[in-house]
Formats: sequence, C-alpha cells, structure tokens
Amino acid sequence: MKVQICIGSSCHLRGSETIVKTFNRLLKEEKLEAQVELCGSFCMGACSKGVSVKIGENIYHVKPEDAEDFFREVIRKEAAR
Repeated sequence: MKVQICIGSSCHLRGSETIVKTFNRLLKEEKLEAQVELCGSFCMGACSKGVSVKIGENIYHVKPEDAEDFFREVIRKEAAR
C-alpha cells in the first residue's frame, strides 16, 4: 500500500516532516514496513485543511498532533486488508 505525504511548502510549514517521522516510527513499531510504502509528494491542491496524505484515491488532512491516531485508525486498517 502506498501512502503519499505532501512535502510542498505549505504542508511542510503545517508539519509534514513531523508526520513523516511519526509514520516511520509507527511502521517500525508495528512491523508494517513490508506492507506500507511511504513516499513524498508535492502539492495535491488541498493544503488549506492540514497536511495532505493520499492513500489510493483518498486524500486526508492530518495535523501533526493527530498523526498517531490517523495511523492507527486509517493506515493500520488499510494495511491489514
């Protein structure tokens, strides 16, 4: 499963680096590195609501303080499919 995280200037200022670090840490802790590929992306055109995270055709808006909950509620469940 591919998870794209916007690293464009607006999302960078909103904390995309923190989200990338959080997701990487959780992937290791939960041993999901083989199922989930994290990659950077430039502007997805939806940066006014938080850092854009794309999984499949869905774009989510994640704040750094919500990254762990998002990982557990969305990424972990998608990886289990």
